[in-house]
Amino acid sequence: MRQKRIMLVAGEPSGDALGAHLMRAMKALAGDTVRVTGVGGELMAAEGLESIFPMDTLSVMGLFEILPRYPAIRRCFREAEAFARAERPDLILTIDSPGFNKRLIARLQDLDTVKVHYVAPSVWAWRPKRAEKMAQLYDHLLTLLPFEPPLFEREGLPSTFVGHPAVEAEHRFKGDPRRFRADIGAPPHGPLINVLFGSRLGEVRRLGPVFVDALRRLHSNVPVGRIVSPTLPHLREEVEGLLKRQPYDFTVVGSDAKMDSFHAADVALAASGTVALETGLAGLPTVVAYRLNPLTAMIAKRLIRIEYASLMNILLDRAVVPELLQEHCSGPEIAAWLEKLLTDPVHRDAQIEAGNLVRDMLKPGSLWPSAKAARVVLNLADRTSGGET
Repeated sequence: MRQKRIMLVAGEPSGDALGAHLMRAMKALAGDTVRVTGVGGELMAAEGLESIFPMDTLSVMGLFEILPRYPAIRRCFREAEAFARAERPDLILTIDSPGFNKRLIARLQDLDTVKVHYVAPSVWAWRPKRAEKMAQLYDHLLTLLPFEPPLFEREGLPSTFVGHPAVEAEHRFKGDPRRFRADIGAPPHGPLINVLFGSRLGEVRRLGPVFVDALRRLHSNVPVGRIVSPTLPHLREEVEGLLKRQPYDFTVVGSDAKMDSFHAADVALAASGTVALETGLAGLPTVVAYRLNPLTAMIAKRLIRIEYASLMNILLDRAVVPELLQEHCSGPEIAAWLEKLLTDPVHRDAQIEAGNLVRDMLKPGSLWPSAKAARVVLNLADRTSGGET
């Protein structure tokens, strides 16, 4: 049996994390019989990937945010296509980032390789016809949410619900919240607020001043022991600069301490995204806030078909987590909700219970998400490599 050749393409930090977990799980199942190449960030590099180009080039969101970086993204596209044609992998797995990845796979349709996508586009939220397009491009889809496979299978795309990685991360967490609070200089019992500005520079710069304004307003009503803010290395300087403008003592930690900070904190202020699900699963009451470029927001408002932005609320079909979006993403409204979650046990307990319900919804059977995804990927790669897993 010859070695399986698998090409992974991740375009943003959440995809990098998924790719790293998948690589680790594939090694556990297949050892040296699988070779992984492609595009990823620091986490995938730690698992042995040499990225074709820096993944950060692709980490941008929103039509008007993408335009200034289009030439660099186009160069990356050409490099990824050329690499795939030279490498001729048994399987290409693209991870999220559909704007880049769908165009790449469309250009590689003539390659005799299995084409898989990890993280279904949110056809249940907007642009449902994307399911048909995905079926034309890919051989298989790995979904994070349990209700997604039927939406794609009815278009002819075989799909597998593998579960959400946040559930696995929460299960594996073995930290000590008391020690973490001591390590960052937070009092053992005073309120600790976790502030999560986002994973992209544009998000940090757009949301940062609003979040800081909220913390200043909160300061006049609620004594807080400390602020903790987990972030990525390339955003650390920006985040520290923002937090210097607010009144509380603060500590910025790396993403490796993110789970510790969730379990040690009393409340979180988070940019809308996967991190708000992670805080929910950790039992950390959260205020979700987000603001897009006004033109991007105007277009999105016409297209989006769902009531909620937070996955917790979407899965439960009710507003458990407060969502402060666009004009509601303001200092006064955020501060009011933070104060409520710090002082009102009814609201706190409702979010904690919701996190328990969602945790049960997002794990498929006995396998953890990375192991299930790895098993599906390795079995699909056998179509062209001629082996068995």
